[in-house]
Amino acid sequence: MKKRKIMYSILLCLFFSLFPQACSDEKATPELVVRTESLDFDKEGGTKNFLVESNGNWTASVSDNTWITADPASGKATSKVLITVGPNTGENAREGLVTFSLGSLQKTTKINQPGQGAAVPPDDNEGMVSDAKDLAAQLKIGWNLGNSLEATSETNASETMWGNPKTSKRLIDAVKAAGFNAIRIPCAWSGYIENQETYKISDAWLARVKEVVDYCIDNEMYTIINIHWDRGWLEENPFYAKQEEVNKKQKALWTQIAGFFKDYDEHLLLAGTNEVHAGYGTPSAENIAVQSSYNQTFVDAVRATGGKNAWRNLVVQAYNTNSEYAIKYLKMPEDKAKKRLMVEVHYYDPWDFCGDESSSIYLWGKDYSGKGVSTWGQEAYANERFAGMKTNFVDKGIPVILGEYGAILRSKLSDLEEQEHIQARNYYLNYITKTAQENGCIPFYWDNGNTGNNGFGLFNRSTGAQVYPDAIQAIVSAK
Repeated sequence: MKKRKIMYSILLCLFFSLFPQACSDEKATPELVVRTESLDFDKEGGTKNFLVESNGNWTASVSDNTWITADPASGKATSKVLITVGPNTGENAREGLVTFSLGSLQKTTKINQPGQGAAVPPDDNEGMVSDAKDLAAQLKIGWNLGNSLEATSETNASETMWGNPKTSKRLIDAVKAAGFNAIRIPCAWSGYIENQETYKISDAWLARVKEVVDYCIDNEMYTIINIHWDRGWLEENPFYAKQEEVNKKQKALWTQIAGFFKDYDEHLLLAGTNEVHAGYGTPSAENIAVQSSYNQTFVDAVRATGGKNAWRNLVVQAYNTNSEYAIKYLKMPEDKAKKRLMVEVHYYDPWDFCGDESSSIYLWGKDYSGKGVSTWGQEAYANERFAGMKTNFVDKGIPVILGEYGAILRSKLSDLEEQEHIQARNYYLNYITKTAQENGCIPFYWDNGNTGNNGFGLFNRSTGAQVYPDAIQAIVSAK
């Protein structure tokens, strides 16, 4: 018996060594591998292929056979599959799926195809009579709706997430009543993208931005919307390695934004970026070249949407919106519309007085010296900076938007120091506003909503009440 069992085992081993497939199909774990997760086609369609790896019989199905086919529709083991997509004659982009099945296993490949896009409306100059120079003459004093519509998150974006309430018409009415005739609305978009392949912006978010813009336009206020920090995808990437990717997104977003607002008259201005920079030191040739390409992509994308955007006045930014770098490096983009571009710079000098929360500097101007006064950035410095913008841009017919400026309120001081600080701060706000205007620059005060210590806020964002009417008067009286 023992010899018989041994002989039986030897025969089994010999059989399976000669015929391994006899039991492998039955006992092998099913495997299905599709390494191509997505395929991008252009609007004309075409055919692309990839491998499906399997150890069994698989089948392929498509989500919509009116424009997607998979050949072959079934196979065994590793096979090459051809995906054919027909032309997309519609306006909108479309998506589809190819699903591969092996028993209970399923793998999918996503199919992406752009649409033809909306028909470009004919150029429309009704309500767009003012070129940049003429329009600049109508902008007097501006205010920033800061830390609201640019508050952003990749997963939970909301205009209230940075602590300010939802923007109301009451607030905008109050800003107009205080003497401001222009508003800059910093905007974020990345957290409201519904499709990362096409960069489709949520319709609800576009509608919300429109609602706030309309609060301003209804008050006959000139209004600027931009792409602000937006988690830095554009602002922090003036590098060749990021240039193509960022420009693709920049074009997609501005095509949508500009297209959405294409029927607004010249009261609406568009600004392409914000403070694009790689650190705060002197930029490299690479930094300047890439940042310049972002400006050019913005201008081209807006103009391509037609309608009133063919005539709209646009705002392009100096590197890091720094006035010194504007003079040294800024090259204006090419623009098929003539005399319809403005330049934007920001001004928070001296920073140890204006914005450094850890600084002991709380005084500014000719009436103060010694302790508490910055060693730089006083009146003569401001005169020189703004005179440089006048010579290099304004005198050449290119208006300058001072898109942000201001100084924080330092309230945690002794009574005497606080009194001196408020006087110095109001003097600073009045002097910078007046000096900017005298040199042809249009000032937009930076208000972040914080009216407490180290805040730039001037208004109660819930009620519209003036929290610091003396500071507001210092600004608006400079006109």
